Amino acid sequence: MAKMGMLFVLVSAAVIGLAVFSVRQGGDRKPLSGKIPAQVTIPKDAKEIVLGGGCFWCIETLFEELEGVYTVESGYAGGKSAQATYADVSSGTSGHAETIKIFYNPKVITAHDLLTVFMTVHDPTTLNRQGPDSGPQYRSVIFYSNDEEKKLGQQVIDEIAKEKIWPNKIVTVLEPLKNYIRAEEYHQDYFNKYENASDEERARMNGGYCRAIIEPKVKKFRAKFASKLKKKG
Repeated sequence: MAKMGMLFVLVSAAVIGLAVFSVRQGGDRKPLSGKIPAQVTIPKDAKEIVLGGGCFWCIETLFEELEGVYTVESGYAGGKSAQATYADVSSGTSGHAETIKIFYNPKVITAHDLLTVFMTVHDPTTLNRQGPDSGPQYRSVIFYSNDEEKKLGQQVIDEIAKEKIWPNKIVTVLEPLKNYIRAEEYHQDYFNKYENASDEERARMNGGYCRAIIEPKVKKFRAKFASKLKKKG
């Protein structure tokens, strides 16, 4: 697969916009019995990147479907403690951001590609907010593990700003990766489980949020980036 390069820089941010508002429910969500995707074996030479762009349910699915991405994990990062629950993070006081950790093949898709996609599929101009979700846990953030990753993150932010894809000032922050925690199991592959769930199972899920916020975003993404997605079958 050819590298994506600057293709994504030219993507209109409005393609994956947030037009409909629906509040996501709180921390009383129940485990799901919907179809769980098969476990993916992650090669030893896989690379990782941790990003925060609002609700992790919303962006996890997008990156999961890109060619070159092995799997995506929902989690929390950047907080005061190495231990935190969804309730702690949702309070907005733990310092953590809802994040996704992307495991990818750098020979197929680069960190630059992933960061560029990230900067075009969420709104990097709204401080501590994505659509109806507000609070520091929903901040736009690129986490880095070394100076090279920090430099690349700033490079992509500057490129997106120069392209003027977004009319307002970009507020995405760069933070050293610390206190990363894998989110509770019921958060993992949430929208994938929703798509494969029965009507009865969906009734126990955050159906309103999935339909109003995540589903339109995913449909637009799949249509726009069809040639960059994993082949099914």
